[in-house]
Amino acid sequence: MTATDLPTDVEALIGVGQYEQDGEFPVERGYIWTSCASVENGNPLFWDDDLAAKLTGGPIAMPTMLSLWFRPHHWAPGRTEQALPLQVHFDLKERFDLPEAVMTDNTIVFYEPVRPGDRLRTRQVLQSVSAPKTTKLGTGRFWVIDVEYRNQDGELVGIESYTGFGYRRGAS
Repeated sequence: MTATDLPTDVEALIGVGQYEQDGEFPVERGYIWTSCASVENGNPLFWDDDLAAKLTGGPIAMPTMLSLWFRPHHWAPGRTEQALPLQVHFDLKERFDLPEAVMTDNTIVFYEPVRPGDRLRTRQVLQSVSAPKTTKLGTGRFWVIDVEYRNQDGELVGIESYTGFGYRRGAS
């Protein structure tokens, strides 16, 4: 993909952090235990403080909970607009007039552990946008968006990479 294949406004967004936001609530033990219980995860690392202290320097959240801390509540005091996760994805759908979309890949890389009491911050970074492609679903574009997560000390705790395909269905 060359730079001339993309509209300049989209090209200008590649590699730029967007939608920086703080989590709506701190990391909390009740969420950790409820999430573990929901999938019957009995790993003592998440339940036994003494073991967690020996192995990780204290209690941690399950790494797979990373995006949970940024799933917006359906309602919050003072919110006037619906909060959407992965806003860059919805921006691209609108920019390219692609009404349908699917996520085709999701990869998570973990760094520092997330701990109870942490206040996480996130930002979204558009990594790439393909030229138009036609698949069995329709014609559209693939894009890769990284979501970077940092704790209150600025330490990187994880990066989630999403590959999405926004498309318009072909004539039936």
